[in-house]
Amino acid sequence: MNVILHKAQRGVVLFVALIVLVAMTLAGIALMRSVDAGTVIAGNLAFRQSAIHAADLGVEAARAWLTTTSASLFADSTTNGYYATWQESIDLLGNDASKADFNWSSSSISTTGSYAGPSGYTVRYVIHRLCQNTGDPTGSSANCVKTSVTSSSTSTGTKGAATYGSYAITVPTAALYRITVRVEGPRNTLGYIQSTIF
Repeated sequence: MNVILHKAQRGVVLFVALIVLVAMTLAGIALMRSVDAGTVIAGNLAFRQSAIHAADLGVEAARAWLTTTSASLFADSTTNGYYATWQESIDLLGNDASKADFNWSSSSISTTGSYAGPSGYTVRYVIHRLCQNTGDPTGSSANCVKTSVTSSSTSTGTKGAATYGSYAITVPTAALYRITVRVEGPRNTLGYIQSTIF
């Protein structure tokens, strides 16, 4: 009788071994997919971080234009990517369906020269004066977000920051300026940053 029981149990071990083998295979596939997803996420974060670093060049290019311009900042200068109002009906990021999308290809400035982005990145900026209307920000009709600087003077200091050269805007100003930078990079990377200066 012992011989019959022994023969009946031989197939059970093979069946259990196959189940364990399938379970280990599924665990290995899941681990491989998890590692692959982690690598893709890390790569995407690296591309996004590179785009944000490249966007700093756009802020510097816009700041350089503001500090060296001799034109009045009371009116639009669209050829320089400058708008004397904050354009509240425009959506710069393309996220608000109730507003018109900003046309980055024709209404902004692409950085060039020493402000050009790294290879594979396109850096574009636009400057908005934070005023509801065009005109002199000291008047009530412009309705600006104002600084403590009077319109009869120029912004001559670094406002407590370290001095690294001539960073001040050279024309009379009493309003804040918002610089928005858009960076397009490899693998459809898209990044935005904004900076407010005066």
